[in-house]
Amino acid sequence: MKKVLIVDDEPTILLSLSHLLSSPSVSVITTGKIEEAEEALHTHQIDLVIADIRLSGVYGFEGLQLLEHIKAHSPAPKVIIMTAYSTPEMKEAAYANGAYHYYEKPLDINDLLDKAKDCGIPVTPPKKQAKNLRASNDFKGLGGIQGSFPF
Repeated sequence: MKKVLIVDDEPTILLSLSHLLSSPSVSVITTGKIEEAEEALHTHQIDLVIADIRLSGVYGFEGLQLLEHIKAHSPAPKVIIMTAYSTPEMKEAAYANGAYHYYEKPLDINDLLDKAKDCGIPVTPPKKQAKNLRASNDFKGLGGIQGSFPF
């Protein structure tokens, strides 16, 4: 079973991405705190990390700190960084510290799923997921899964 760690301080993002990536062959761990993310990395064999740069910490760039920690202590997982507050310096720092990919929010969900698949994470095609969401009445009002989420 593949394991994905999602780190963001926005509960709606954690819930949405978790729902998109979870499957019988993918276990998703979510957290909004860097300390819990570091603990998950030491406790589980994580295959992919998706982390926001700005968490609710003091410095505003905790996702880069987490990326540095991952590459120093458990370099196997691929790391996708995302942020709504991008700067050229931040993007450069993310790639310099080993990020697999860097997204500026809003995320293109189709591209994110393609990147997850490139990292060895089996994903369900977005159209099928959208149909499954409507059939189960989860997330009423989202308007489907395809395209970009405003986060």
